[in-house]
Amino acid sequence: MNVLRRNNVRVIGNGPRTLLFVNGFGCDQSIWRYLTPAFAEHFTLVLFDHVGAGLSVAAAYDAAKYSSLEGYAQDVLEICDHLGRDEIYLVGHSVGAMIGTLAAIAAPERFRKLLLLCPSPCYVNDAEYYGGFDRPDLEAMLAFMETDYVGWADTFAPFIMGTPDRPTLTAELTHSFCQTNPAIARQFARVTFLSDNRRDVGRLRIPCLLVQCAEDLVAPPEVGEFLLAAIPDATLVTLPVSGHCPQLSAPTQTLNALEAYLPGGRLWVN
Repeated sequence: MNVLRRNNVRVIGNGPRTLLFVNGFGCDQSIWRYLTPAFAEHFTLVLFDHVGAGLSVAAAYDAAKYSSLEGYAQDVLEICDHLGRDEIYLVGHSVGAMIGTLAAIAAPERFRKLLLLCPSPCYVNDAEYYGGFDRPDLEAMLAFMETDYVGWADTFAPFIMGTPDRPTLTAELTHSFCQTNPAIARQFARVTFLSDNRRDVGRLRIPCLLVQCAEDLVAPPEVGEFLLAAIPDATLVTLPVSGHCPQLSAPTQTLNALEAYLPGGRLWVN
């Protein structure tokens, strides 16, 4: 199947540099809509949907391929190959940040910098690491998804968005979850929340910006501190906002942090 059709790839603009956006779980490329207008004048923007989300081709889903995040990283590299793009600035959100990281580890020659928004290499707590969730709680959440996906979306979207004073954002995220193929979403959630890429991130050799939120129940500040220590060339910026989707809830602060790390920008560091 044509890669562009499979992942509903959309290319905007014709700037000399390429920005590739990698969505998080349960989201399609529309989640970037508050940021893309500011970049479109100076960059070529590449947006896409993971298989099973947005306007991708759900029939292209291969359970074996997508049983790990490496399968999604392979899609990223196939899109880059098909478009003939290199020296890419990759912007990844949540699990999309880790997918982008795995793609950059596999093919570092393709990428110039990574800009990772609310990334996490592991969501599960253990004796030496705080990822935010105890494994029994994650297993219970995944079981809830299996029995009542819509109920799960209604329950967990507010938890993920983290903006109780702005219910329209929560409603938008809930709608996005419900637009995703439920069977694929359940498997993607299991792969996302039970993956452990802590050893992988140390192999990243691309300069990396880590953007985290001061209050994020999905990727708490301890995760950002772990990644800063683990990635050889990393910079950490903490936005003074709450939630796990700042490109929606705090687009101006998010845009400022990302622009500062791109060519011509002036990075501020916390």
